[in-house]
Amino acid sequence: MISPNTIQTIFETARVEEVIGDFVTLKKRGANYLGLCPFHNEKTPSFSVSPSKGIYKCFGCGKAGNVVGFVMEHEHYSYPEALKYLAKRYSIEIEEEEVTPEMQQQIDEKESLLSLNSFVTKYFIQNLKENDEGKSIGLSYLKERGYRDSTIEKFEIGYAIDNWEDYSKHSISNGFKKEILVKTGLSIEKDDKLLDRFRGRVIFPIHNLTGRVIGFGGRILSSDKSKAKYLNSPESDIYNKSKVLYGIYHARNAIVKQNNCFLVEGYTDVISLHQADIENVVASSGTSLTVDQIKLISRYTQNITILFDGDPAGIKASFRGIDLILEQGLNVKIVLFPEGEDPDSYVRNHTTSETELFIKDSAVDFIKFKTGLLKEETEGDPTARSQLIKDIILTISKIPDGISRSVYIKECSVLLEVREQTLMNELNKLLRQKYRNKNTPFADAPIPEIIDTAPKQIEINPLDVSFLENDLSRLLMQFGNVEMNVNDEDGNQHKILISDFIIDDLENDGLTPDDNFFRLIINEFKESKKNKTVLTTSNFTNNPNTELSAKSIELLATPYELSKNWGKNKIFVKKEEDDLFNLALSSLMSYKSRLISKKLKNITEQMRNNPDDAEIFLLQQEFFELKKLANLIDGELNRPFNY
Repeated sequence: MISPNTIQTIFETARVEEVIGDFVTLKKRGANYLGLCPFHNEKTPSFSVSPSKGIYKCFGCGKAGNVVGFVMEHEHYSYPEALKYLAKRYSIEIEEEEVTPEMQQQIDEKESLLSLNSFVTKYFIQNLKENDEGKSIGLSYLKERGYRDSTIEKFEIGYAIDNWEDYSKHSISNGFKKEILVKTGLSIEKDDKLLDRFRGRVIFPIHNLTGRVIGFGGRILSSDKSKAKYLNSPESDIYNKSKVLYGIYHARNAIVKQNNCFLVEGYTDVISLHQADIENVVASSGTSLTVDQIKLISRYTQNITILFDGDPAGIKASFRGIDLILEQGLNVKIVLFPEGEDPDSYVRNHTTSETELFIKDSAVDFIKFKTGLLKEETEGDPTARSQLIKDIILTISKIPDGISRSVYIKECSVLLEVREQTLMNELNKLLRQKYRNKNTPFADAPIPEIIDTAPKQIEINPLDVSFLENDLSRLLMQFGNVEMNVNDEDGNQHKILISDFIIDDLENDGLTPDDNFFRLIINEFKESKKNKTVLTTSNFTNNPNTELSAKSIELLATPYELSKNWGKNKIFVKKEEDDLFNLALSSLMSYKSRLISKKLKNITEQMRNNPDDAEIFLLQQEFFELKKLANLIDGELNRPFNY
């Protein structure tokens, strides 16, 4: 159980823009930050982060929350897990009880999988450093490759003993269940026994965006050709290889800083480049690039540079994946290393500055690269050359931006020595075909039922007070502790808090809000006044009551922000805080007017259904008193009372 003081420290320390910035590329927009929403696919940013309020809100899909809520939503963490993650990020000390076998049974399955991976990772590291086999085989291999201790520690590289049941037995003896070992893929069940999947291998843990181990890659060091050189964890509830990139946890900040992502093939390419201080690099780990992996990169940059070794067959095999990158609207460049070299070997034989210079000078736009590569192969073969042109145009057609397509057509016209109009005609044919495939109706489809699509009149309840209660709740949360000037009955001016003004006025008229949330907000301010404490928006947005915090965030989030250009141009626009008295008074009067209208309607119905003359007389008296009050209120609002 995390103490309330620790939770408060976490909320006070964690900056929402910094935490979300670890996962989403944010750009300053006035007082807020804007980026592409990580919870749904969008091309125009609608995801807003407000540092002053400590909240985020997507005005596209509606997701909203505070800093802890974001980590919970994005990483599918429980509330305690999200708090622990933030505590670790900000080096906040948090007391935890040691996980015993009994407690382990109470942890949910997903957390059990992650806990097991973390436990086994530490065991693999221990093997590498302390076990004779680990040191003589695993550590010596890593040292031969020139990896420093700091690099090995950074990527948590370890070693799995060449034994059928080593880490499986070790895990079970420490309280982990047999079925959890099987579900992570660490162990294989055979004849009622657990066998280690990874044996006699150097182990490369695969981390998610928050640094937790979700899977493993193992490299065998023996010369046994019957065994795969690399072995990866199978897919599980926490590891989906099509959505993961090796090294993304260590690379994401560097990718944002460099505004470019280097994409390589293997673990060692990533590690060697990191050791050379080239950190904006990730690997697809030998799998075909997927749309989910591309979208993961696009959170941090729109630029990808793919680093290839000198194998033409491997490059051609990757063309399909590169087309997917273009289809997502990202920019792609290619770097081809000299024959017999790959990023790992090149960086180990050259200095960091030499490697960076080589990548910079060798990077070629993918369309030009593909055109040049295939042009050489089709020299003297008209049929192959014709197919090449169609292939290049097909790739250009994947690009969503029309201007970019036109630029590439112009450049390819020169490279291929083909008229620009000919290439444009072929491109338009493909685009039309794509459009038809998306929009062509089925010829044999049944005639749809005719539905009346005429716009229906929206029903509005003139006595609804919910939106007014929401507005007063927002005013209390946002400006409750702001002082404003008011005049008393004698015309003397004095200061009063917005919260006191609203709450006292409602109580003086004996009005009780219908809405439970509004009542909660009022009670919070009453308690605060009694305890002589000051409430801020964070008291509501970070409230342990999740319903209260969710509604608070919903009311406080806004897609609109006043541009600074108005002030620069000496055009001064009035803001809410410039006229809080009239704003609060207007909201209060409108609210009271609606409440009185509801009461008047109620009394009218009672008089209609009540034959008792004495009762009717009392109701009439109440009716006229309320109507008199209503007229006064509507006079304040400068409008006629319409009941």
